[in-house]
Amino acid sequence: MANVNMAPKRNVMPTQDPKVRARNFDEVALGYSEDTAIDEAMRCLNCKNMPCVSGCPVNVHIPEFIAKIREGDFEGAYQIISRSSSLPAVCGRVCPQETQCEAKCVRGVKGESVGIGRLERFVADWHNTFCKEEPVRPESNGHRVAIVGSGPSGLTCAGDLAKKGYEVTVYEALHTAGGVLVYGIPEFRLPKAIVAKEVDTLSKLGVKIETNVVIGKTLTIDELFEMGYEAVFIGSGAGLPNFMGIPGEALSGVYSANEFLTRSNLMKAYLDNPDTPIMKGGKVAVVGGGNVAMDAARTALRLGAETVYIVYRRSMEELPARREEVEHAEEEGIEFRLLCNPTEIIGYHNPEDPRDPKNGFVTGMKCVRMELGEPDEKGRRRPVEIPGSEFALDVDTVIMSIGTSPNPLIKSTTKGLEVNRKGGIVVNEDGLTSREAVYAGGDAVTGAATVISAMGAGKTAAKAIDEYLNK
Repeated sequence: MANVNMAPKRNVMPTQDPKVRARNFDEVALGYSEDTAIDEAMRCLNCKNMPCVSGCPVNVHIPEFIAKIREGDFEGAYQIISRSSSLPAVCGRVCPQETQCEAKCVRGVKGESVGIGRLERFVADWHNTFCKEEPVRPESNGHRVAIVGSGPSGLTCAGDLAKKGYEVTVYEALHTAGGVLVYGIPEFRLPKAIVAKEVDTLSKLGVKIETNVVIGKTLTIDELFEMGYEAVFIGSGAGLPNFMGIPGEALSGVYSANEFLTRSNLMKAYLDNPDTPIMKGGKVAVVGGGNVAMDAARTALRLGAETVYIVYRRSMEELPARREEVEHAEEEGIEFRLLCNPTEIIGYHNPEDPRDPKNGFVTGMKCVRMELGEPDEKGRRRPVEIPGSEFALDVDTVIMSIGTSPNPLIKSTTKGLEVNRKGGIVVNEDGLTSREAVYAGGDAVTGAATVISAMGAGKTAAKAIDEYLNK
């Protein structure tokens, strides 16, 4: 093929210097220039069977948008992406492309795959910078749909339905729309202005956003139907943090990653005089090995921690976080204590003076070393404790990042809504729950997963709702 760039490696993403970025909240990755984006687009072979598309949960027409970049038609590329995705600037930053679309790329067989995510980010940022044309609001089709939660699944479902003329209202429990995109993912990985821009685009399509409304408390699912909504999509996420159940987890200085990141990301606890306090300085241990653990560790560093440890019970090969996030954490100086597991969090206690202000604060964490044994039911080698290997970490703060579960509020206030043993809402292949006209998707169904998988669920439900209301 003419004009194909056969370089085996993709164009490098420019980033802030690790020593500089480790102490600020500015975005780490700086984005491609126009020339770099075109050069990277030239690496695409434009395969006829488009294997990359099959790896995308929302089926973005990847070769088509990349072809537009090759031509220098960046707005045309954006329009192609936006046919499938309501959040292109978000996806280009936080989707695990390396295990999805890029994993299917033919160029990855003998070299590095095309930087699909980097190109998506470039296109979305170019559109947001240069395109001043307002999105056209479709004519109403007279149907009303309520969306519970303004995270990636809810926003995607809302966007797809709004484009078809539905009158959509999104109900968000917090004071800012965006769900996990604003409370969970740090500014240095996903700037909040990017999320606000995507939400604003949906608002201009006619989507109404109601914040500070807790469905299951302020309003129930049944009351939404009484208000005239003909279908409801539940995308309330998985905001209930898991803990290990070890001694000392109730001490001051022990956070769930959810609380820690929400205080920093949404409540701006990193400011000099914050409304909500958070740790600043000292030594921090983050327990867990996923993307959220990396986010919490890197946030703690930026809040002034002297030392930050990632404590994970398996080896680096089993670490579930994205390779890019792990590499960024290592570059910034995060220390990885692998094949280790906490057994107790130690706190200061002065029995002679219960009023001592230091009472109840974290002073350390007991751990035990692990080795990998036989594979578990998921095929990962099970970590096994090594007898007599106990040791202590000198830390002032412990952040638990070992997963989350769906919030139980909606299931406890909605009759006939079936849930599984982990609290996830049970749905069929179309996202339909055990209640007629009630759909669900994202982390509320699966437990904590990826942004793009939640978007895929929202897209599936939107299609099913459209078919249901037009029978």
